[in-house]
Amino acid sequence: MTEKLVTLKLQRVLDEYNRLGIANQIDYNKFYLYSLITHSTAIEGSTVTEIENQLLFDEGIAAKGRTMQEQLMNLDLKKAYEQSMRLARSHQDFSVDLLKSLSAVVMTNTGSSYNTLQGSFDASKGDLRLLNVTAGAGGKSYMSFMKVPDKLNDFCTIINRERKRLLSTQKVIEQYRLSFDAHYRLVTIHPWADGNGRMARLVMNHIQFEFGLVPSKVVKENKADYIQALIESRESDDSSPFCEFMFSEHVKNLEKEIENYKESLDGSQKSSQKSSQKNSQKNSQKIIERMAENPAITTQTLADELGVSRRTIAKHVKLLQSKGIVKRVGPDKGGHWEVLNKEWSEDE
Repeated sequence: MTEKLVTLKLQRVLDEYNRLGIANQIDYNKFYLYSLITHSTAIEGSTVTEIENQLLFDEGIAAKGRTMQEQLMNLDLKKAYEQSMRLARSHQDFSVDLLKSLSAVVMTNTGSSYNTLQGSFDASKGDLRLLNVTAGAGGKSYMSFMKVPDKLNDFCTIINRERKRLLSTQKVIEQYRLSFDAHYRLVTIHPWADGNGRMARLVMNHIQFEFGLVPSKVVKENKADYIQALIESRESDDSSPFCEFMFSEHVKNLEKEIENYKESLDGSQKSSQKSSQKNSQKNSQKIIERMAENPAITTQTLADELGVSRRTIAKHVKLLQSKGIVKRVGPDKGGHWEVLNKEWSEDE
């Protein structure tokens, strides 16, 4: 699917998502954030689940069978997201110092200190790398560490200019594209010795939070396709393959959100209908029992005893008569009820 087609689809999906008011659910934003964090750390090797993170974040309950390292990774990323969201709400410009401060939070408990020929640096403090790195075993080398400060400064200048241009618009697709492009650019610069993936996804979401967009995530099950899209963009020196992947990924995730929401609504409606049917059967059975006890009972008396309207009683009685359960003998005044079957079901 081309980027043009997938962006058109994204707009349609977003329209339905907003129409359904999915983001207005109680605690939706909190649990959506927990999902962003869980999937982002999972791409880096964490095995902590969303439910385990919920307990960890809300109750301080550590997950059994998970290492301290991966749980600290999730706690640190949560704090970084909270700080990022505050900055996004205040429309704080990006700067090298701001990015370093966010990286320091991301790597607080899992970052290491390094001693190199060029000097020492500490990942847990957000320091930029002073060594060269490659993209995995046999992978392509990232830019020289000596270029990183200037390239990171250029990155901030470009992103700030585009942010300001788009802040006063409703160009949702362009806003998403900027966030995806920022992710790609930051990973390509690779400013830190560790935590670059988490930081790139955080910056992407930071921009989306600032624009008031539904944040996008890369689910752990699509990790391989995500990495391949980054590789294709790096090799072609073009962010388009990665942006197209992210648009498609966001569409799929939103469609799943919509599907789950509709299923929950359907389940709630069925439960409500079942409860209503059960109450209706109870009322009908009570009417039968009272008519058997007192054949001369009036519909008004039945309404008073059951706590419903006389019109509701009339509907029940009409149904019971049509089913041959009860019948009226004589006129409305002076007549009586005859019960032909003391137990029944609306399924009959």
